[in-house]
Amino acid sequence: MTTNEFRSIALGFPDVEEKSHFDHPDFRVRGKIFATLGYPKNGWGMVRLTPKQQKEFILLDPEAFLLIKGVWGLRGATNVHLRLAKKRMVKDALIAAWRNAAPKSLTQRIDLQ
Repeated sequence: MTTNEFRSIALGFPDVEEKSHFDHPDFRVRGKIFATLGYPKNGWGMVRLTPKQQKEFILLDPEAFLLIKGVWGLRGATNVHLRLAKKRMVKDALIAAWRNAAPKSLTQRIDLQ
């Protein structure tokens, strides 16, 4: 998985725009951040999952998905080591993060499989 692939998948969801947050590209659905690139450094991404989702992704691939330290991590913020991550798993994580941030009225009429 590359940063360009991560970006392309994230921008492919409905109502998503790319902005910047603390000098890192971020991806927002209707103003809510669901993913970022470049944190903690180049070659990494972040997805905002629920704690339950986070635990599942980390169990499935503990080398690619890592808990972010501190309160953000406890709330579901999860780092993705892009070089080690499988594209399908990253897409699944991005779908989950997008659904977590998007309004229910939008998620109920969209199938992102």
